Parts: sequence; structure tokens; C-alpha cells
Amino acid sequence: MSERRLAVSGQFYPSEQSELQRYLEHFNNVLKHNNITVDSSLEPKAIIVPHAGYIYSGFTANIAYKYIPEDIENIIVIGPSHKFAFEGASVALYDTYPTPFGELQINKQLSNELQEQYEFIHFYDEVHCEHSTETQFPFIKYYQGEKKVVELIYSRCEYEKISQVIEMLLKDPKNFIVISTDLSHFYSLDEAKKKDTQCLQAIQQNDISAFNSECEACGLIGVKALVRVTSKLQLQSKMLDYRTSADTSKDISSVVGYTSFLFHT
Repeated sequence: MSERRLAVSGQFYPSEQSELQRYLEHFNNVLKHNNITVDSSLEPKAIIVPHAGYIYSGFTANIAYKYIPEDIENIIVIGPSHKFAFEGASVALYDTYPTPFGELQINKQLSNELQEQYEFIHFYDEVHCEHSTETQFPFIKYYQGEKKVVELIYSRCEYEKISQVIEMLLKDPKNFIVISTDLSHFYSLDEAKKKDTQCLQAIQQNDISAFNSECEACGLIGVKALVRVTSKLQLQSKMLDYRTSADTSKDISSVVGYTSFLFHT
């Protein structure tokens, strides 16, 4: 049995189950205290979530994970490569994905099918030591237990190609899509909010042309790919949360932006 290596356990999120559970319980207590509840009338198909350390972006991501339906079978996590530059995308072909809450099963059959069907998808072992995707799997294990996962990491890749994969996957109601991205990096709080607003509005309007030069996001390829698909499939977007690292650090001189979105019918 092969296992995906971990890169940021104990750094971006606690490696101990009890400590990580306290994080998630705290996030949920904040939601409860502020009377923020999940709208059960929606039919979720995909989410956008951040991938920073949980102390900064965990609350924002946690809200989105509470929307994943119980009746889906596969959760496909798509994120950008931060350490390695390569052509196309890489899909994980391991057996399991470790988390502090236990192992997740990787859907190797679906992963192999993606590699066989799309010429730009390969398997590069060294690429799968990536925090943009790794930070998502503890949430998935905590909320979704025995669901199977697929990890797709892209580098130099046109968003249209990723959108083809997303569209194909969403034709099967058993699949759910997770797009990982942070927003602007290391601007003052005012400048960050200005840039991030461009991204948020473009997502809300399902308008790829609105992602102008002001919008900065490390996972912009994945975001644009999902927005392209939502327009074709007539999905609706709902912003769940937006904040910056300044909400935690109180440093407004150099911040990172985070958001979570829900896409639903």
C-alpha cells in the first residue's frame, strides 16, 4: 500500500488529532455563536477554499466543508504547485492519504482514468508534496469520513484544460470539486482588499473577463476553470467568507487574502 507523503503536517495544521479537533470545534463554535448556519436548500457541486495555515485561513475553509453533501462518493481536490514547475497537471496514484483523523482512500481507478483520458495529466511523484492540496484533506476526513479522494496538482496549464476535467467530473453527481487558492500576497491591507475585490466580483459574476490585472491568486487557473464550467452548467455562486491574515496577526502592512465560495444548482 502506497501512501502520499505529508509536507506541512504540524506546520500548517496540527499533526495531533486532539489538537486539530479543537481547532475545528472552535471554528464551529464561532459559527454557532454568530448564528451562521448551512443553507440546506442548496445543492452544492463545488467549493473554493484557501490553503494557508489553519490559524489564518482555517475558519474560512471550514465553512465551505460543512456544505459537502453526504451522498457524494468522490471529492476531487485541485490546487496549484508551489514547489515544482512542470507542464500540465499531475494526479496522485497512491493508495491512501494520511490525515490526523485517519487515512483517506484515494480513488485510483478514477485517477488512472483521468491520466488516460487527458494527455496533459501525468503522475509526477515529487509534485505530490504540496500544501495547497494537503491542507484540504484533514477537513475532508473530519466531515466526510470514508469518501474517496482524487488529488490533482497543476503547474503550467491552460485553465481551459482544467475546466474540461471539471466539467466531465461534474456530469457525474457522485463527484464533488474542491478548488484551492489563496488571494493576494503581501500587500498592505487596503491594497490587498482592492485587489481581492476584483477576484471576488469576477467569481460572483461568473465572468472570466473580469479577472483583470488587479486580481492576484496563486490558484487562479483553477478558479477560472471552475468559473468557466459554472457558466456552462448554470451553477450559482455564493461567497461564504472573506478575510485576510491581518484578522489573526493584526499586521496590516503585509497581508494575504483568503476566501471561500460555494457553487450550487
